[in-house]
Amino acid sequence: MRMIKQGAEAKIYISEFGEYFGAELIPGETVIAKHRIPKRYRIREIDEKLRKERTVREARVLHRAKEFGVNCPHVYEVNLRDMVIAMEFIGGERLKEHLEEVPMEERLKLCREIGRQIGRLHEAGIVHGDLTTSNMILREGKVYLIDFGLADFDSTLEAQGVDLHLLKRAMESTHYTWFERGFEAVLEGYADVRGGEKAEEVRAKIEEIESRGRYKERSWMG
Repeated sequence: MRMIKQGAEAKIYISEFGEYFGAELIPGETVIAKHRIPKRYRIREIDEKLRKERTVREARVLHRAKEFGVNCPHVYEVNLRDMVIAMEFIGGERLKEHLEEVPMEERLKLCREIGRQIGRLHEAGIVHGDLTTSNMILREGKVYLIDFGLADFDSTLEAQGVDLHLLKRAMESTHYTWFERGFEAVLEGYADVRGGEKAEEVRAKIEEIESRGRYKERSWMG
């Protein structure tokens, strides 16, 4: 088992032997173990409560997303003693790099599929909270969403608009030469799943969120 990532909230391990923290899973199965680490600056009881709540929530989010047809990791086991989720390892190419290496036609096709995956997620009443092409994997022709650490159950139009607004900003930063066409394809795929009326409501909400941001910027500049 080796650590592949450490964030503010968790350490991410990969195991080639189906073992993590002493527990045995499918022999030979490659798994990801996400360990929510203790925060020493918090009171111990509060820290354990928060870590437990977030571990359980992430596992439930992934389970519900799967039920609604979202391509995301399968949860194998939840260990609430150590605050660990053992989940499927999604091997493949990160879309952040892959999208820059393919022709525009293929980019737009993948962006449309991204929109379909997000549409299914929102249909499940879930927002991802960190939608970027770094958190998307292409495996065997399918787009997978990963890293649900900031995901939550929220079916409000505001939350869904913010979710997609953050993706738009991330695409503008990473794929700036073509992000406008790419994000339009995302919204087209979103409409494929949620229908034109709902997609237009979300589009209007994104524009409203953007206008609020511009207003704040103008106010700050005085």
